[in-house]
Amino acid sequence: MSTSCSRWICLFAALWLGGCVSAPPVPAPRAVPLPEPEEPAGPSPEEIRQRNVAFFLQRADAAQREGHLIRPAGASAYDYYLRVKQLDPGNSRAASGIQTIVIELVGRARDALRRRSFARVNSLLNRAEELAPGNALVGEVRAQLASERSRASVKLPEGERVALPTGALSARSDAATELLQDTARRIQRDNLRVLIVARSDAEGRWIYRQLREAVSGYRVRANIRVGSPPQLILQAQE
Repeated sequence: MSTSCSRWICLFAALWLGGCVSAPPVPAPRAVPLPEPEEPAGPSPEEIRQRNVAFFLQRADAAQREGHLIRPAGASAYDYYLRVKQLDPGNSRAASGIQTIVIELVGRARDALRRRSFARVNSLLNRAEELAPGNALVGEVRAQLASERSRASVKLPEGERVALPTGALSARSDAATELLQDTARRIQRDNLRVLIVARSDAEGRWIYRQLREAVSGYRVRANIRVGSPPQLILQAQE
């Protein structure tokens, strides 16, 4: 067989085989799922607790600056500090804040005691004691209250009573001064003794000074007793 014939046979065989043997199929594309976006994690229970503690401390401080110590109910400095202690029993700022409120209430009670407002004193001390049972300051002022009440309840002697208006007396007004001056001139004219019943020693001394200055050169014989209501008790000289 000639060389050119062999070449044709080989070419024919290659073409025949190529038509019979097919290429492997290409796989169809498939969708690949994208990763789900991660949602941001929310605050933990501890973070929520700390945020609430900070919030109520801010509200308590603001209420205290505005003078809302124990009122209005639910929105006072004490109520906010109490919420902090419920969330964080060992919170030092809440404990210190409540102590400051107690000291303020005791201070108000002392002022009321100087004015002889016994009911007000008792009310303030009761409230302070609710906030801080067994507080030493509360016990101290309560003892003073009992002493002053005992002094005020001592029976007053007989005599003509001259009532002193509390408002005018507290304001040291001209009306109070004029009443005392008129009474002093009567004391001099009738040679009387006088018992001054005042709500405090300072108030009693002020009353006596008005009496004495109204009758210069005359010795006004007077005693001072702390009590309420304020008044003068005029008595004949023994």
